[in-house]
Amino acid sequence: MSKDFKNNFNERVSIEEIEEGTLLCPKFDENDLIPCTTTDSLTGEVLMIGFMNPEALSKTIETGEAYYFSRSRKEIWHKGSVSGLKQNIVEMRIDDDQDSIWISVDVEGSGASCHVGYKSCFYRSIPLKTEVNKELKLEKKDEEKLFDPEIVYKDTPNPTKI
Repeated sequence: MSKDFKNNFNERVSIEEIEEGTLLCPKFDENDLIPCTTTDSLTGEVLMIGFMNPEALSKTIETGEAYYFSRSRKEIWHKGSVSGLKQNIVEMRIDDDQDSIWISVDVEGSGASCHVGYKSCFYRSIPLKTEVNKELKLEKKDEEKLFDPEIVYKDTPNPTKI
C-alpha cells in the first residue's frame, strides 16, 4: 500500500489561513500537480519550471534537494540522480494562494540544470515586436553547453516528447 502524501499537508479551510496564515496547505491541480519555478541562488537566473506532486513536494521538503514529477514519464525524479547535477535548496517559498512553489538552489557539479547541457532550460529568446508566423526564429542566448548530454545521460531516454 502506497503512502498518501497529500496527508502531509493541511486542508484548505479558509482564505484567511491560506493567504495570511502559517499552515502549509498547497493547492494541487486536477492532475495533483503544483508548478515550481527554480532559480539559481547566486544569480537569480531562472533555471527551469517543473511540477511537483504531493510526494515530490514532501521529499523536497524532507531532504532539502529538488524532486519533481515528470509529466512525460509519469514518475517522480530526483533532480541530478543520473547526472550528478543535484539541486540543493537554499530557500523555498509558496505564493499567496499556495498554488505555486519557488525554490532557489545551488546546483552541484557543472552548475547546469538543463538536460540539453545548458545552465538554464531558458537558453533561447523569442523575438518581440515581430510578426508571429512559422518563420519566426528563436535567438540562442546561451551558446555554451556545460556538459555533453550523451555522456552524462548515456542510455537514459530523452524526456522531450514530440
